[in-house]
Amino acid sequence: MKRRDFIKTSAGLAAIAFLPSFKNVKNGRLRTAHIGVGGMGAEDLKAISSHKMVDVTALCDVDANALAAAKKLHPNAKVFADYRKMLAEMGDEIDAVIVSTPDHTHAPASLTAMNMGKPVYCQKPLTHHVSEARKMAQLAKEKNLVTQMGIQVHSFYDYKLATILIQSGIIGKVKCVRAWSPKNWGYDGPAPEGSDQVPSNLDWNLWLGTAAERPYKKDVYHPGNWRKVLDFGCGTLGDMGVHIFDTPYNALELDVPKTIKNECRKPTGFGFPENNIVTYKFPGTKHTTRSLKWVWYDGPGAPTQHKDLQLPNNEKLPDQGAMFIGKKGRLLLPHFMELPRLIVDGKYETLDLSKYEAAQAMGEPVRNYETEGKKHYHQFVDACLGQGECTAPFSYASRLTETILLGVIAGRFPNKTLHWNREQARFSEAEANQFLDGVYREF
Repeated sequence: MKRRDFIKTSAGLAAIAFLPSFKNVKNGRLRTAHIGVGGMGAEDLKAISSHKMVDVTALCDVDANALAAAKKLHPNAKVFADYRKMLAEMGDEIDAVIVSTPDHTHAPASLTAMNMGKPVYCQKPLTHHVSEARKMAQLAKEKNLVTQMGIQVHSFYDYKLATILIQSGIIGKVKCVRAWSPKNWGYDGPAPEGSDQVPSNLDWNLWLGTAAERPYKKDVYHPGNWRKVLDFGCGTLGDMGVHIFDTPYNALELDVPKTIKNECRKPTGFGFPENNIVTYKFPGTKHTTRSLKWVWYDGPGAPTQHKDLQLPNNEKLPDQGAMFIGKKGRLLLPHFMELPRLIVDGKYETLDLSKYEAAQAMGEPVRNYETEGKKHYHQFVDACLGQGECTAPFSYASRLTETILLGVIAGRFPNKTLHWNREQARFSEAEANQFLDGVYREF
């Protein structure tokens, strides 16, 4: 089943006319449904439900153990294994949907809910395919839905401060960004052989969802290693890249790139490369030079040495982060919960934040993820209740995700420059276009 056919089918679940966004909320409280409540889904559930105006109404997971743990915390919520059944049966009892599944299920679950007129909070990366990202942005616009992608640090002090500093011109026009993470959501080995017995707590068919059918293998897919596999995740770039790209992408007001090149090993057809160096070329903006070069490094040992990344006093780079290189200096943004650092002529410069009035309205920097991490979620809840707007809606998240996914696709064509046509949403290299979409299995 092609993606477009699935979208039509999921639209059929909307048996009654739902009003957009907060207009359907009753009694000033938001009734939420959660698709995926294990792992990151458990964290999403905890953060969303911490809002005093939220009632957790429905819980869904293909793993009975994760579902039971969530049910224990929210005994009044109804439980389901299949998100399609949950939405069909409880559509008029749900105001918003939170999607916290593996990447390959983000779009199928979100689009089903959005076709019913439901606001959606979806974990990053927004989708598994470029075509899905564009469709989700389009549908959110058509139905005037409140949406938010789960990039919690987007709402943290340090990242908002870095945006203000860059847009103030503190390092002049930016000509290059270099970003890195040594995490390894890749796998260079062969595909597993044989099969293992599916655990009694797991519905393997529902876990696969729209992905192609394959035998279950213990410790390969569920619960923790699916990010490494082409059919389910998006590698390190799709995981940490979304977080670390976010602030430079937002601060520089970038669109999608013109060219992409990934230096990595040859494709195996199963796992993502363990090491990637992805070079993007972007059209210029008012904050950049005529064009912008962006280099991403991931995997063990990342990043490779480069003069742009040399720190004063021979200091060691932060484990993860981004470096803005401008005409008047550099700005280092560690990941995460550290202040950005200004470097001019090879030396650190003190940041006088009193010069940036907008920064003063952000309050004091807080180094507590337990409290700060909730802000992004609560922003979504408040927007659903008609109070304010989201800062990472699908209109933004889809472009960021498209950029990330173009780099992922480039990994299938090592050391080859791919040329992207934004208007046509196609590569000039025809062989790459097959990876923009996917075939959805009927399940």
